[in-house]
Amino acid sequence: MADGPRPSLEVLVVVNDPGSGPGRFPAWLEGHGARLTTVAGDGIPDSPAGYDAVLLLGGGFMPDDDERAPWLPRERLLARRALRDGVPVLGICLGAQLLALVSGGTVVADSGRPERGSVMIRRLPESAADPVLGGLPDEFPAIQHHRDEIVTLPPGAVHLASSERCPVQAFRLGEAAWGLQFHPEVAAERLDRWDATRLAAEGADLDELRATAAAAEPASSAAARALLDGFVAVVRARAAARPAEARVSSGPASGPGWRR
Repeated sequence: MADGPRPSLEVLVVVNDPGSGPGRFPAWLEGHGARLTTVAGDGIPDSPAGYDAVLLLGGGFMPDDDERAPWLPRERLLARRALRDGVPVLGICLGAQLLALVSGGTVVADSGRPERGSVMIRRLPESAADPVLGGLPDEFPAIQHHRDEIVTLPPGAVHLASSERCPVQAFRLGEAAWGLQFHPEVAAERLDRWDATRLAAEGADLDELRATAAAAEPASSAAARALLDGFVAVVRARAAARPAEARVSSGPASGPGWRR
């Protein structure tokens, strides 16, 4: 007897900056049968109720800069509750820093070691059995665009990857939450929107960054796809293990969301 259709996965995507959207992830997630609810600002819920997974995306500010981003207290509560309830979370850049902060880690602003463009990420031995990073090459390229960084991991976190300038590139909290300083959702073409003048002030050449990113794009895309596939496998397994009524009792949290 043929298997029936796989149930949709409800994925909450939190956008902290219009310039740091989900990039190539929506098409890949929808290919897995996921249904995305993308929220920003006042539309960010304080609970993961009704969702099978949460993606916390990037932004150009610290995870506790509540004056600049007044929705951050609600987003931190969302992250804490997802961690408490075992709802899978993938935090990227600011999202990773927010996960670290709410779990007892330390994030430093303007570290003086900015990473821009395509950067080689090195998996650490602790990542060998990790369900999300374990299947990736030992080294792989990914886009970076940050100067703030996590300098102390939360207690109990598993350190999974590093780079030459930034030791904390990936970590896992518990069995179902990952923080990534790099950007697997970003393809090389996003550098077309970057500001050459601002980068030049840091000593970076945007034309050179674009050329390097374009050359690395096939390997970057393959690694990003493998990473997301691993995360979706975790999400699907955990969703299947939960009683159906636990997945649908409350439904996705209400609030003004928008699709990207």
